[in-house]
Amino acid sequence: MPGIDECLIEVMRLPGARGAAVVDWTSGLALGTIGESPNGDHEATAAETAEVARMAAEQPVFAQADAPGGSPGQASPAVEDVIVTTAPGYHILRFVETAFDSSVFLHLWLDRGEGNLALARIRLGEMAERLVLA
Repeated sequence: MPGIDECLIEVMRLPGARGAAVVDWTSGLALGTIGESPNGDHEATAAETAEVARMAAEQPVFAQADAPGGSPGQASPAVEDVIVTTAPGYHILRFVETAFDSSVFLHLWLDRGEGNLALARIRLGEMAERLVLA
């Protein structure tokens, strides 16, 4: 099972990957980063993407009571991922379920012309399942 650094290296092997991070969405802190940052500052990007993740994860409309881990009051968000599309690329925020509090997500910045959104989403999900946070 890969740790943060190994996971980020694997993420950057995806076609079109420009940058990636593991972020705590409650604090907005980057637990690990690799590659480029959309605004040139990994810490600022982590804080900004954490706001998006937090907004999606905490909205009742996305908390389906019949979804695993999705009942109100549980720590793991019912949302699996969030995709934001911009002119030059995609931002995929994939939530990572952990034993302790599930407040972590993987952020992948993918080039729109070179990347494959469907493949990246599938692979990011696989990586999130294997990620070990120590």
